[in-house]
Formats: sequence, C-alpha cells, structure tokens
Amino acid sequence: MKRADVLLVSIVLIAALAFLVPRWFSNEGKGGPGKDLVANITVDGKLYKTVKLTKEEQTIDVRTERGYNILKVHDYGIEMYDADCPDKVCLDFGFITRPKQSIVCLPHRVLVEIAGGSGEDDVDAYVQ
Repeated sequence: MKRADVLLVSIVLIAALAFLVPRWFSNEGKGGPGKDLVANITVDGKLYKTVKLTKEEQTIDVRTERGYNILKVHDYGIEMYDADCPDKVCLDFGFITRPKQSIVCLPHRVLVEIAGGSGEDDVDAYVQ
C-alpha cells in the first residue's frame, strides 16, 4: 500500500471512531436507577399487565388459550425467557432495555414494549 492509502484509511477509521465512541459511553435512553421505565404487556391488542423494570429479578407468566410465555425482568430490562410456541422466534429478541424496543410472539399474540423515560414524549420531527 502506498503512503496515501494508509493515510486515507487512518482518516476514515478516526472519523468512524469519533462518531461511535460517544455512543458506547452514553447512558441516554438506557434503563437504570431513576429512569422509571415500564414494560407494557399486551395480549390480543389488550393491555395485560404493566411491569416496572427493576434491578431485582421477577418472573411474569402470560397464559392464554393459545399457550404460555414466561418473561423475566432483571437489571432494568426484560426478556422472553420461555414460550411453547412452535417456532420460538420470540426467544431470539433477547434482553431489551430501551424505550420503544419490543418483543413479539405472533402465535400467542403477545407484545412486550418498553415505555417511559424522560424522552418518551419528545417530538421527533415536524411535517408541513
């Protein structure tokens, strides 16, 4: 590689890191003490339960005529721990901690969405 190629690659890497590093260290939008995040659990489009996201571990069983889902709350987030649906795609959503993230189980019609926090009702954009 020529000297100019090395310089160009270095500049691109430094520019990329300048944008990514502050995101890794910021706590904005994440759950934690004082954030007051909640998870709204809906079944068939109706609110089933609202759960406060805390550090302590708690388990929520969602049982319907279609089957069951087990949710686990811990470390200011929530995850789908177990389900008896045939495809188990809902288990792949992982552990969610930020507002507007969601977990969906289509066969059981269960939706888990995080709400709350300081920036929840801010305006995203104006349309004319």
